[in-house]
Order: sequence, then structure tokens, then C-alpha cells
Amino acid sequence: MASDLAAFVRGLPKAELHLHLEGTLEPELKFRLARRNGIELPEKSVEEVKQTYRFHDLTSFLQVYYPAMRVLQRPEDFHDLAFDYLRRAHGQGVRHAELFFDPQAHTGRGVPFPTVISGYRSAIARARRELGISAELILCFLRDHSAEYAMATLLEALPYKSWILGVGLDSDERGNPPSKFAAVFERARAEGFLLTMHCDIDQPDSIEHIRQALEDIAVDRLDHGTNIVEDDRLVELACSKGIALTCCPVSNSFVTAQMKAEEIVGLLSRGLTVTVNSDDPAYFAAYVADNYLALAEQGGLGTEQVVELARNSFRASWITPARQDAYLREIDDYVAANG
Repeated sequence: MASDLAAFVRGLPKAELHLHLEGTLEPELKFRLARRNGIELPEKSVEEVKQTYRFHDLTSFLQVYYPAMRVLQRPEDFHDLAFDYLRRAHGQGVRHAELFFDPQAHTGRGVPFPTVISGYRSAIARARRELGISAELILCFLRDHSAEYAMATLLEALPYKSWILGVGLDSDERGNPPSKFAAVFERARAEGFLLTMHCDIDQPDSIEHIRQALEDIAVDRLDHGTNIVEDDRLVELACSKGIALTCCPVSNSFVTAQMKAEEIVGLLSRGLTVTVNSDDPAYFAAYVADNYLALAEQGGLGTEQVVELARNSFRASWITPARQDAYLREIDDYVAANG
């Protein structure tokens, strides 16, 4: 029965809305890019790289995550990273993806912004052409840097506005509340960008950060955000505003005690538009279908709830209503043929 569900979930049409392109750097690609760019890695094998993937919280994860990016230097490096992800995602039923990228993690080490975005953009165009999967970019600001640096990054991105769907906020949340970036997000909204923000799992002041994101910044979507279960008023507010949560069950289990399956399923049953995503799949060894299956197992989900999560992924996406309806019909056809 488990294998039947796995096959069903893998083929089920879905969107992925919480995926960090830099978090898709598989060890094999890391070695390939290091050779291309003449970089000697401290690890000598794929297995040694995987041994470094030991995290107990968000901070320890980031201490591994950022240094790995030094192998990304040329446009073709960023192209290869994004295209490898899109090819894997296509094999797991993803029809549309909205992709986070962290330009400051690259410009801060001397890689020009155009190098980063042109590489990613070329991979998106290729994936649409060769695989039939659509994708858009969401520029994230690193919240453990200054608001001034974030604003400068936003201004640097404006010439590429047609390539960027929205902006987000990620990295170490401790002491870096949404309010720190209020002016940046106000300018981003004025420029026509959609807004989302990470409110990571079990962070200090998590409820206040969620409140700021929903009420003060007025985001269009909330990334992670599962701690909202601790405040009924905020749950009701998110429901009334149609704010979706982009939950990442497997990554939760790496940075906190468990994957928050009970909380995620509870929010789904309360009417929130909950979605399931993979976050940083190369580091957590679980792409999006794997996350659906893990949540189904831990949360006791049946096929009907799994299908509802897939529907939510398109409803929560930032594509046109007509495209959403087309994908929802595709789910109906898939369920009719495979249910």
C-alpha cells in the first residue's frame, strides 16, 4: 500500500513554492563545479560531503549552507544548479515552481548580480522548453545583514524586474524581525513585487514575527509559519486574508525536534491553505514528493488530504487564475485515472 501511495504522490501534479535554489546543490554537482572553477574542496568524496550535513538547528545548518556556495561563480554554474533541480522536480510531478534565490550570498563574495540571475533565468527558459515545467524567481534578502544592504540589493534588481516575481526574507531569524525590513518591503511592493517572508520553526519571538509579517508588512504568503498554531487570532487572520503557508516537513525535522506533522495537519483541517515543499532538498535528502510521503506517514494522511495539499500548491501559487484552474483540472484528470 505504501508503494502505491508513493507512486501516486510522485505522479500527482503539484507546484513547489518553498525551494531555495542554493539548497539544491547536490554533492556530485558541488564536485563538478569545483573542478570547473579550480577550487579544491576540503572533502574528498561525496560521502565526506554528506557527513558534514549534520544540523541541530537553523544556525548550524546555515554554517554548512553558505560556505558550500563558493563553487558557484559563473553563469553556467547557476544554470546547472537550477536546471538540475528543475529536472528532478519534474520527475516528482512538479508542474510549476517558485524559486528562492539569495543574491547577497553571491554578491557579498564578489559574484556580480547579473551573473547570478542570468544563469538562473537561462535554466528556467531551458526547463520550460525541454521539460514543460514553468518556474519563476523570488529574490530573498538575508535578514542577518542590514536593511540598507537589502535595499541596495532591491535597487540592483530593478533592471531585472521582469525576471523576478516577488521578494522574500530568509537566513538567521534570531534578532532579525520582519519589522527590520519594513521599508524595504514597502518599496518592493511599490515596485510591483509580491511579498513573502520566512517565519521559521520554533524561533525566539516567533508569534510576534508572524504578527508583524501578517499585519505590519501585509505579506501575500508566509514561509514555514507553522508556529501560528499558538495564536488562534492569527490563524483566523491568515484564513480570512487567504494567506497560504509554505510548510517543509522534512526540513523541520532537521532543525527542530520533529517535523511538526500534527501542527501542519491541524492547520490544514482548520481551513488554512497549507502547502508542502522541500526547502533545501540536497541537504535534507528529500525532494517534494518525499515531503508529501513523510507528512502522510507521520500525520496519518489519506489520499484525499494528499490531493488537497496538491490543490493548495496551485491555489497558493502566484500564477494567473486561468493557469491555476488548468492545473487543478489536471489534478482532477490524474485522480480520475489513478485514484
